[in-house]
Amino acid sequence: QVQLVESGGGLVQAGDSLRLSCAASGRTFSRYAMAWFRQAPGKEREFVAAIVVTATRFTYYAGSVKGRFTISRGSAKMTVYLQMNSLKPEDTAVYLCAADGDVTGSYFTPSKYAYWGQGTQVTVSS
Repeated sequence: QVQLVESGGGLVQAGDSLRLSCAASGRTFSRYAMAWFRQAPGKEREFVAAIVVTATRFTYYAGSVKGRFTISRGSAKMTVYLQMNSLKPEDTAVYLCAADGDVTGSYFTPSKYAYWGQGTQVTVSS
């Protein structure tokens, strides 16, 4: 089993920045996909960004965050960060970290990921 713990959420103003962290414990994989999703009240879970680690690294972003958010890998195995700049009120949501040891499939789909964190709240005021 993989346990994921997110941190770094909070209440900020529009235009501010936040960095979210997600750390895995328990079983880890040498090749893996990790992603951030977000879910606002009454809305579907939405893909934000993913990083796929094999011999190389690939990153993917939702169009709504591209150019503002950056997903990166930490030095510890299966640790990822989400640097969020120029935050907007519409970025307000619970942000959830997800992971899977299978590096194939659709990185944009929640059902692809076997492991999930509890989420961290990000609130952006206008």
